[in-house]
Amino acid sequence: MNSKIFRVALTAALSGFLFGFDTVVISGANLPIKELWNTSPWFHGTFIMSMALWGTVVGSLLGGIPCDKFGRKKTLFWIGILYAASAIGSALANDPYVFSFFRFIGGLGVGASSVAAPIYISEISSPENRGKLGGLYQFNLVLGILIAFISNYLLQGIGGDNDWRWMLGVEAIPAILYTIMTLQLPNSPRWLAINRQDNEGALKTLRLLYDEQMASTKLQEIKENLSVSKIKKGFFSGKYKTPIILAFLFAFFNQLSGINFVLYYAPEILERAGLASQESLFSSIAIGIVNLLFTFVGIWLIDRLGRRQLMKIGSIGYIISLGMVGWCFYSGASSTLLLSFVLIFIASHAIGQGAVIWVFISEIFPQKVRAFGQSWGSGTHWVFAAIITLITPIFLDADNGIFKDNPWPIFIFFAGMMVLQLLFVLFMMPETKGISLEELSEKLSGKE
Repeated sequence: MNSKIFRVALTAALSGFLFGFDTVVISGANLPIKELWNTSPWFHGTFIMSMALWGTVVGSLLGGIPCDKFGRKKTLFWIGILYAASAIGSALANDPYVFSFFRFIGGLGVGASSVAAPIYISEISSPENRGKLGGLYQFNLVLGILIAFISNYLLQGIGGDNDWRWMLGVEAIPAILYTIMTLQLPNSPRWLAINRQDNEGALKTLRLLYDEQMASTKLQEIKENLSVSKIKKGFFSGKYKTPIILAFLFAFFNQLSGINFVLYYAPEILERAGLASQESLFSSIAIGIVNLLFTFVGIWLIDRLGRRQLMKIGSIGYIISLGMVGWCFYSGASSTLLLSFVLIFIASHAIGQGAVIWVFISEIFPQKVRAFGQSWGSGTHWVFAAIITLITPIFLDADNGIFKDNPWPIFIFFAGMMVLQLLFVLFMMPETKGISLEELSEKLSGKE
């Protein structure tokens, strides 16, 4: 693999590390903030805990606008600024309203990064390594989640009642470093040539990434695509119906697998299975480790086996593991057996949807609407993530939940949705491995 392209892709993918870290770091501040400001459960849940999620929804839906207008590189730079501002502002906040505002700012960064980084990486990669390089984003995301858990653990006791400020504020360090690193990134050659009609700038960038002959060949491919892209149709005009449907269903099934349900509520789910509080906390760390390891496996396989093959494997793993988790709850099986199937579920996600989603969505839209397409897919993902996260207490709450006595129907429902995902993969999902972005554009959207 070209080492220059790898370094550039890795730098952009580091926004995924901040994504994962920012999403999970709030877990360490949850109880201290609740005690400090003594807010109502409704206020705490909607503002303190969920405000970043609302920022993520907004950031993902609107992230395509700066990507197209100012470029992928500048958008990635400002994402770093948002993360740094959120970390510092949240750590120094002296009331819940200021705190919520800065968490919302961080959420904007999370949402925008799920648009800008996958697009940028796909546009500087070659068909042969696009999946592997795109998977770096997901790998960094999962790594960020794990490091946030470890960081929260290590910072306990460092500042007494202000531990939570250190937990949130420490994110500013990687955020500032990342922001500085983005200044060295080249602009996307496809964005320069097609959005800015700057062929000289595009060639200059391509020469940084490839040898002279390959750079000229790549530019010619981009220019040929440009010739059929000058007539820009509306995003929902019908021309892009196929990639729009594919992105929606992909993101929809990602959340209807129950992955956020399991990750966000892992300790509670495991305690329901009979594990003690400390055991459930340790098992939650085990979930993070398995997620990281199998994400690495997925990245290693994505350009070897292809996107569809990984999704088949992941779907079958989902169906078996979710079905068995439901059975374990229903039958009262041992907590060890249930935890084993939860870990298989996490591995199935990491090797399938986790490794593929951001790569696939960034590939299937033509250049002219790629940023809006990524926003569409990412926005769908985060809207359903928000809905599932917010309604979970209705079903899981120990006092008033619909399934407060035994949550087995929830897992059977998710298993049923994964049967539908498998049918989607078998009959609708195209393989994008080894195909240039220009060829995919013509295949899925046709010529103008």
